[in-house]
Amino acid sequence: MTITGKILRFDEFRGYGFIAPDDGGEDVFMHANDLVDEKHLFQPGSKVEFVPEYGDKGPKASEVRIVQRSAVVRTHAPGPAADSGDDTMCDVLSISEFRQELTEALVEVGGTLTADQIKQVRRRVLELAQAHNWIES
Repeated sequence: MTITGKILRFDEFRGYGFIAPDDGGEDVFMHANDLVDEKHLFQPGSKVEFVPEYGDKGPKASEVRIVQRSAVVRTHAPGPAADSGDDTMCDVLSISEFRQELTEALVEVGGTLTADQIKQVRRRVLELAQAHNWIES
C-alpha cells in the first residue's frame, strides 16, 4: 500500500529528511537509500508517494518517488518574524506549521540527533506549546 505526502525537509548531504503524510499523523522519516529518484530532486514542498513501514524508531518511508516537484525551493529555514513594534500581538502557528518549523530547526542545529530523538523532543515541545497556548489547538 502506498500513501502520499509532502516533503518537509530533506538534507541531500546527510541523506535524510521528513515527509508530512497527506492523511495527517506523525511525520515520516525518509532516508536516501529508500529514494527511487535522484536525491537532488527531493526538495521541501515536493509531493511524494511512498510505502510506509513501522519500525522501532517510528514511521519510515521506503520506495519514495516524486509525484510532483515543488514550485519553490527554499534554501534555508525562514528567519524570525519581523518585529512589528506591538508587544501584544504575535503569530500563532497551527500544530502542523509549528511541527514543521521545529523539525527544521532541530535538523539544522542538531546534526547528531537521530530521527527518534527529534521526534521525542518535538513531541515534548509541542505539549509545552499547547499548554501555554502558543499554538492553535
